[in-house]
Amino acid sequence: MTTESALADGVREALSVDAEAFAERAAEEAEIVKQELRDGSFDNHQSIVGFEYEFYAVGDGRWSEESRAGEYALMRVPRRLLELMGFEKELGLHNAEMSTSPQPLSDHGLRAQLAEVRARLEAAENTAGVEGMRLVSDGLWTIPPAGETADGYLTDSVEVDGVVVAVNMSDAVRYHAMANDRPENSADADPNTGNGDPAVRLDAPGVSLAAETVMPESLITSIQPHYQVAHAETLPRHFRYALRIAGPLLALGANSPFFPPELYDDGWEGERVLDEGATANRIHVFESVLNARTDADKVRFPRDFHDVETAVDRIAADETLIPMPDPGGSDRFDDAFATFRTKHGSYWRWVRPVFEGSSRSAANARIEFRPIPGQPTVRDSIAFQGAFAGLMQALAQREHPVIGLDWETARDNFYAAVADGLDADMEWIGPDGERTTDTDALYADLLDHAEAGLRTAGCADDEAAEWIAPLRWRVANRTTPAGWKRDRVRARLDGDDFETAVVDTQREYIRQQADTLIDGGFSAWTDGS
Repeated sequence: MTTESALADGVREALSVDAEAFAERAAEEAEIVKQELRDGSFDNHQSIVGFEYEFYAVGDGRWSEESRAGEYALMRVPRRLLELMGFEKELGLHNAEMSTSPQPLSDHGLRAQLAEVRARLEAAENTAGVEGMRLVSDGLWTIPPAGETADGYLTDSVEVDGVVVAVNMSDAVRYHAMANDRPENSADADPNTGNGDPAVRLDAPGVSLAAETVMPESLITSIQPHYQVAHAETLPRHFRYALRIAGPLLALGANSPFFPPELYDDGWEGERVLDEGATANRIHVFESVLNARTDADKVRFPRDFHDVETAVDRIAADETLIPMPDPGGSDRFDDAFATFRTKHGSYWRWVRPVFEGSSRSAANARIEFRPIPGQPTVRDSIAFQGAFAGLMQALAQREHPVIGLDWETARDNFYAAVADGLDADMEWIGPDGERTTDTDALYADLLDHAEAGLRTAGCADDEAAEWIAPLRWRVANRTTPAGWKRDRVRARLDGDDFETAVVDTQREYIRQQADTLIDGGFSAWTDGS
């Protein structure tokens, strides 16, 4: 049996699952989760941090013919290579993902996170280098594979035994099934001529792309800090604070201002993209592609909740896209609510609560912070982890009044950051309870509290300051990765066309990163410090 046939069989099996029975199981298991919460199973003696880190692969010009064919063009990662690197597969064949081991929130814990990422990434880069590849930490790729178009790579699909399969997507049944859950799928339709009913459409300022599968979502990559609360009953309060810092932190981390140039609509290039395009297009990609298959927008800025059981109920009641088969039991603690966990896998919110654990002692309630794109260097990435964790500690402990910022304003801050990054107009409530739109005042308060939270967790003053320093540099210099890219494209437009300006800027980004990814910092890209 071919891999494609096995995948098609898996898709058919998923589509045959009774959706009503699946929903009933999830609701029943939600009651198990709520009872375990009442029993204290998700409580721990201290806060824990974790990290997910996504990359994409490009050719570095060595060894293989494909690698030499295009300077830093996207490359597919062989599955055997992922196993050798100890990385996990993600949506696209060009993706690789690392998850760190959870650590206590402390200076030692953060240093363990930093050391683990550096050690594993260095080993992975060495392994990938043998194949003429380099792993890139970024928000959105812009150079397609050598000899291919971005449109073709993202939309190529075939029909296998009556099932639509994305050619360049990993063999994840759930994602392939999303293209096949319509009464009459449109395998024979041309998504770019409007014939038939394309499954998804990517919509962003200046870009509209139709496809039969969710493969366009593989344009983007991210980092995801996790914060595990010590006591599950405090999760709602921490969650509400997380929503209020989402916009400001996203503005600091913006890193996806450009698409592959060929994807832009007619009339969109050069100055118009710079004037009207977003700085954080990753948000537009994820929302538009995955929401295209939903009745209610599943990818969105979530609402507040005020008790932990409401969080559980929302996950259980969330719209089901693909009711996956029962994965079967093992000896995991959270197999008692395996269907609930499966449903949580498509609970796509920019900030989301998680309840899981392989054993009762490892059971945890945590917040996954999902807005931040991949960053230029590991050091900058871990700065966001430290800032998020420090803020989760300090804001709740100090009862910071920003929790009183109305939800609508927090949401508006978030989408203002998507559009304009650090230039966005955002509203904040300072420690004195006064509202402000002053960017310097907002970030001084935000980052002061991030440091304070790290000190509370056991970091010395200078250590806490060191973790947050890369973000303070961005504020002081009004510079983000998105701004860096935009400045370079603008300068190149003096002599180059838009496509050349974007591609050459991407190549400069990767060359700079080659020297700084593991041991350097983004600040060195502009001032040499």
